[in-house]
Amino acid sequence: MKIWKQEFTLEGLDNMSANTLVDTFDIKFTEFGDDYLIAEMPVTHKNVQPMRILHGGASVALAETVGSIASVLCLKDPVSFHPVGLDINANHLRSVREGGRVAAKVTPIHIGKKTHVWHIDIRDENDKLICVSRLTIIILKTRH
Repeated sequence: MKIWKQEFTLEGLDNMSANTLVDTFDIKFTEFGDDYLIAEMPVTHKNVQPMRILHGGASVALAETVGSIASVLCLKDPVSFHPVGLDINANHLRSVREGGRVAAKVTPIHIGKKTHVWHIDIRDENDKLICVSRLTIIILKTRH
């Protein structure tokens, strides 16, 4: 079942994120289907910890990015309402060394009028599970 209420392109999603943390971490949207969205991120000096492995906070930033954008795409009226992260958790299962690449796939757990709950799997280039995250979004009325 198609969950998206907005028409979009991957290039448009990337352009929307210009000059943000998403841009800083080189996160790019790469694929979508009727009920999922995928974004990739290279593991570089911008998002590693001193041991030269992917920083857990960067994994969380990637997870929140795909989940938040998914929520925007589920809104019928993204001008009058906007999503805000309410809670996120992450279980870091494996490390990825600098020079690698990770991909986050977001799928819905719950899409309500006031809250969205998303499941995000982050995998490395060998399809090994790196991080599992759950993101809860609250939908707020935009103040004009």
